[in-house]
Amino acid sequence: MDYLENVRLALHSIKTNLLRSILTLLIIAVGIACLVGILTAIDSILYSMSDNFNKLGANSFNIRPASQTIRAFGRRETKISDPISYDQAYRFKQSFSKFGSMVSIETSCTSDATVKFGGKETNPTVRVNGIDELYISASSYQLEEGRNFTQNEAFSNSNKIILGNDVSNTLFGADAFKAIGKFVLVNSQKYVVIGVLGKKGSSSGGSNDNRVLIPIYNAKTIYGYAEKPYNITVAVSQASEIDGQIDHAIGVMRNIRSLRIGEDNDFEVRKSDGILNQLKEMTSKLRIGTVVIAMLTLLGASIGLMNIMLVSVTERTREIGIRKALGATRLNIMTQFLIEAVVLCILGGIVGIMLGMLMGFGVTLLSNGRFFIPWNWISLAIFVCLVVGLVSGLYPALKASRLDPIEALRYE
Repeated sequence: MDYLENVRLALHSIKTNLLRSILTLLIIAVGIACLVGILTAIDSILYSMSDNFNKLGANSFNIRPASQTIRAFGRRETKISDPISYDQAYRFKQSFSKFGSMVSIETSCTSDATVKFGGKETNPTVRVNGIDELYISASSYQLEEGRNFTQNEAFSNSNKIILGNDVSNTLFGADAFKAIGKFVLVNSQKYVVIGVLGKKGSSSGGSNDNRVLIPIYNAKTIYGYAEKPYNITVAVSQASEIDGQIDHAIGVMRNIRSLRIGEDNDFEVRKSDGILNQLKEMTSKLRIGTVVIAMLTLLGASIGLMNIMLVSVTERTREIGIRKALGATRLNIMTQFLIEAVVLCILGGIVGIMLGMLMGFGVTLLSNGRFFIPWNWISLAIFVCLVVGLVSGLYPALKASRLDPIEALRYE
């Protein structure tokens, strides 16, 4: 049985009925394009996000008070444990530094500050954060100009300040160097600018550029109150070390919070890649939806292909009779029509794969993602085309193989 000859016959048959074949091929191509295009776009965006998370401190974790959602009188309420105080955060930093990780402390002071310089001022929407000397490194910020706080400045009432990129642009223009050494007012407090952060963009918490950073102890003095919470971030050098460091951190924090043996933690540890993992879970459902939509499109294509193959069997009844008269077996006839259906599907799949890759490339280009060739989805598309071709061509091929050669030769 010459399969190559059958492929040539299939291509000749497709060429003979070119318009009909192209229309069916395009239906198959649309389904495959949806399948490959959307899945490629999702993977490219997630790959880029994962790469960005690694650059922006994915090898880190945060320690914060534990929160628990409970039902009370038919309503959901969130119960939050006692906040982490300044003393507890400072003790943790001192104790945990010996494990070789970078520990930073940060607190939110206000989100409606106004920063002034001369006759210029910002809108009253500037966030003020108190930080230590390691916060910028642990949070993967970059300084465009100037320097970071020293340890002595961070834990003293120093009047130094680091401006966010948008704040610096508003007060000093595009040249961030002009801000260095100038005195600004944050509400009524006077600070000297020692640094300007590079542009970082926005996150779920708002703009990272419309903020100013002041020393942690200064923040405690000016913005402190009895139950003021402080946040702890621990950055490790290698991602493989993070689970071991979390175990150490839990032990140190339990001791600082004076928790007894058997008592539940009143704090929780969150890895910085948690958002990315949530997105991966969400996109897994999107993938399933994409596959379902593509399969519905391919179902329509398979029905159209089966119809074309049945018409082809009818039109080539006399040809089938001649082949059987010359010695072709039922298996030969069935194989011929099955290969023809599969070839048509594969051609449609190739067109669909190219369209899908273009779609994926376009989406990743618009979202500033990183495109890569989706070999796994290309393999899936080819497999789906094979299955659709076999399923759609099976009944027409069986019908053709069962034709009586004498009756077939009489067919006009």
